[in-house]
Amino acid sequence: MIRFLRYIAFLVVSVAVGQTSNPEIEVKKTIDTFFEGFHKGDTILMKSVLSDKIVLQTAVKDRQGKDKLLTEELKELTLAIGNRPADQKWDERLLDYKIQVDGNMAHAWTPYEFWFNGQFSHCGVNSFQLFQEDGDWKIIYLIDTRRKQGCRD
Repeated sequence: MIRFLRYIAFLVVSVAVGQTSNPEIEVKKTIDTFFEGFHKGDTILMKSVLSDKIVLQTAVKDRQGKDKLLTEELKELTLAIGNRPADQKWDERLLDYKIQVDGNMAHAWTPYEFWFNGQFSHCGVNSFQLFQEDGDWKIIYLIDTRRKQGCRD
């Protein structure tokens, strides 16, 4: 009988622990969903993890080496992805995830390499800000860097 009770207690504890969500894993899943949509050209899937009020920016250097901050509208991004020609393959390869969570806010830092039709194009880092809304993580801010130098050490 003791053995049976221990078994039941073990099952109850296992189920309870298994149902505890890990916010870092949920944030990573959100980012992975965004890139799944990006790679497939599925803007509906991408938008499923984006806030309606998302801010999209890119930090770059212009041809003169001057720092520039570019802002893009979500509509511009989704049109570019949704209208990408079938013969173009965009492959953004995330190299790492550094995720921090505090309550309903999260930050993810994801260095990447970008490949265009199988050829290396550029590298950089994505910085995601996320907010947990009604139990779902939504990307509210995305800024990335882009460079061709110092990428593949």
